[in-house]
Amino acid sequence: MNNASQRRPVIADVARVAGVSVPTVSRVLTGSVPVSEEKRALVHAAIEELRYRPNAAARALVSGNPSMIGVVAIDTTRYGYSQTLRGIEAAARDAGYVVVIVVVDSTDPRDQEAAIDMLLGQAVAGVIIIEFDPVGVAVADAFPMTTPAVAVGTARRRSSRHPRSYLDDQAAATVATRYLLDLGHRTVHHLAIPLTTGRVGRAIGWQRALAAAGAPVPPRVDAAYDPASGYEVGKVLAGDPEVTAVLCGNDELAIGLMRALSEAGRSVPGDVSVVGFDDQPFAAMWTPSLTTVVQDFDRLGRRAFAQLDALMRTGTAPRVSHEMPRLVIRESSGPPPGVSPR
Repeated sequence: MNNASQRRPVIADVARVAGVSVPTVSRVLTGSVPVSEEKRALVHAAIEELRYRPNAAARALVSGNPSMIGVVAIDTTRYGYSQTLRGIEAAARDAGYVVVIVVVDSTDPRDQEAAIDMLLGQAVAGVIIIEFDPVGVAVADAFPMTTPAVAVGTARRRSSRHPRSYLDDQAAATVATRYLLDLGHRTVHHLAIPLTTGRVGRAIGWQRALAAAGAPVPPRVDAAYDPASGYEVGKVLAGDPEVTAVLCGNDELAIGLMRALSEAGRSVPGDVSVVGFDDQPFAAMWTPSLTTVVQDFDRLGRRAFAQLDALMRTGTAPRVSHEMPRLVIRESSGPPPGVSPR
């Protein structure tokens, strides 16, 4: 088979097989100008024969409409970011769009402005801003209302200029904390991820659950996102004999904490129960397997695109689309030593 027969058919091939002009094929594809039923049938027959599928760039050329969706993120490698991007890209592709990603790797406002200018210079049809961090929040707050935009996060926000999809990690943290209290733990400590806008939903949910139960509220222990941070900061918790249960801001911190506990001679869950957040692929394979909060980031990305798609098509979209993560119970949690579950 030669290279000509292997290449994907283009609009000119459809015109040749149908015996019509390229502009006629374009009119059939876009519906911009009426075409006779006879020519329309010829074009559709040629499309089926050649298995021609117009790509997003071709549609933009013939229709004059933007075919790209922009995404702004500070990271594309961490689990939540990558899985959300995966959901956005899959949903956008199904709708005929291509996705361009702009990474803002600095907290400098000038870099944030440059990212916005770069996206707007691409003539994107719409934009999704991942605000899992302070930079994403700042970009969402600064992004102009002239281009359809949707924000996506893992916590509630009191106010947002754009429609927003999020995972209700505050409610999920409340459930996880209550679960540990119901096992018989006197209180629950919290190994926290960095704050976004001065607050993180899962830290608020943890604190409110303790207060509602009348349990002591210990100081929040702040960490970064990675296992090494969980290990280093977790040494403080591992060295405190009063600590019997820890809710971690993500699964990576939980893994680092469990290493620190092991080195301190404390078993999980015999001495200390550990609960994570996210349900990353390694969580179920760890020893002991990690009790954690499942956050469906792929679905989050798809929900965000659905909002954006509605906004682009109709000019309106639901202001909020939220979903409750769920707790999955595995081996890393149990009652404290000498206490039966309540």
